[in-house]
Amino acid sequence: MSLSSTVRAVEFDPKTMSELTGRLAVMVTPEGTLDPAARTANRLTKGAIARLVDSESFAQKTSGDVITLAWPAGLQVEALDVVVLSRKITPIQARKAGAKLAALAGRSDVTLMAGSMNKAGDLGLGFALRAYDFDAHKSDAKEGSSSLSIGHKAVEELTAELATKLAVAEGVHMTRDLVNEPANILTTSDFANRLDEMKSIGLDVEVLDEAQLEVLGMRTLLSVGQGSDSPSKVVVMQWNGGEAGAAPLALVGKGVVFDTGGISLKPAAGMEDMTMDMGGAGVVAGTMRALALRKARANVVAIVGLVENMPSGNATRPGDVVKSMKGDTVEIINTDAEGRLVLCDIMWYVQERFSPAGMIDLATLTGAIIIGLGHENAGVFSNEDTLCNAFLKAAQAEGEGAWRMPLGKAYDDLLKSRVADVKNVGGRAAGSITAAQFLQRFVKEETPWIHLDIAGVASVAGGTDLSPKGATGWGVMALNRLVQDKFEAE
Repeated sequence: MSLSSTVRAVEFDPKTMSELTGRLAVMVTPEGTLDPAARTANRLTKGAIARLVDSESFAQKTSGDVITLAWPAGLQVEALDVVVLSRKITPIQARKAGAKLAALAGRSDVTLMAGSMNKAGDLGLGFALRAYDFDAHKSDAKEGSSSLSIGHKAVEELTAELATKLAVAEGVHMTRDLVNEPANILTTSDFANRLDEMKSIGLDVEVLDEAQLEVLGMRTLLSVGQGSDSPSKVVVMQWNGGEAGAAPLALVGKGVVFDTGGISLKPAAGMEDMTMDMGGAGVVAGTMRALALRKARANVVAIVGLVENMPSGNATRPGDVVKSMKGDTVEIINTDAEGRLVLCDIMWYVQERFSPAGMIDLATLTGAIIIGLGHENAGVFSNEDTLCNAFLKAAQAEGEGAWRMPLGKAYDDLLKSRVADVKNVGGRAAGSITAAQFLQRFVKEETPWIHLDIAGVASVAGGTDLSPKGATGWGVMALNRLVQDKFEAE
């Protein structure tokens, strides 16, 4: 899974251009100014780049665009990619440019003559993110992938920067792998095993089985998986890179490896997409991988509930009443509102055991959030402004869409049950909000908390600027940035 060979820094030497193979990339500004490498490439191609920037079509290009000259005369490369970039670019613009290079490259290797470009690391990150491909189950899958060599004047500094950025990219790739994996492969046991393997990179990992969960009283979580032959599991991961004894940040993930809806069966059309209903647990796993690989100076604990929601003679029925680990009784009106039943037990457990400095749960929780925010933003719910604003700032800095949604006691009325303390759904009105209100019952008053509904952003059919079709890995970069900005020791 290591991406260290995907993007690397090399010495900047334009004299080698005529000998390169694969693809070559050089940079020009939107005004048509050629940097030293582009001038060399222009000379070798007998003025091809100068003719390009003088063309009418170039006037329509903006910063971040890439124009390809195929099989350029005077060079051995198969393509010369002209990257249009302003001298002052944002990290997001640099990443998008890198992603465009990766999309054009296919399986070819790319050499970018970057010179002294100060956002070269972000461009490399964008390349690594977009170079991802999930073809593990294709019989004609090709070995290897494209790579990017960045010719730079400060090789040592760029190499160090890339090491950190590629650790984060590796976390994103792990999340995508998990979310893309079919449910017959990524069973609850396989998922737990993959997480357990991260002991090798320094995480402390515990896998709790059903017998242990029974003793702990995680009855709402167990009720979701009791109709499946796959055993329910809870996995606890710890990264202790901060000050000894400092309260950790807690990350909590919904890990429903497949969701049929249970007895409240979903329609057949589109049910195959429910392999991604473990997206919250996938983001938590990828974030922990990134933190461990870059050796974050913070204490972070993660917990994921791994279940499969299936109909059977042993499945939970609508109308059943189950007692949570906290002790609240829940009337289960709809077995397809199962994610909150998984989360409420593990949220309570992680607070009881670790007394975290803050808690963030992630879940592909409601279709309603897609109606409200589409596939551009995750829904953000919080009981505390400081942590919430820090996360929103981190998400914006990383280009991951997030929008704050309301909470309020009035919504609790929609969750009142005739026979239990609370029911698990509140009807069609404000569906994402009532789901968050349900979860807030299991947040201790002293715990700063964020709920992220990622149903619209975890997997996108048409892809995004930084990801191909399917799983996006949304959230890994934002959470990593939040840890870096707010929780890392000085």
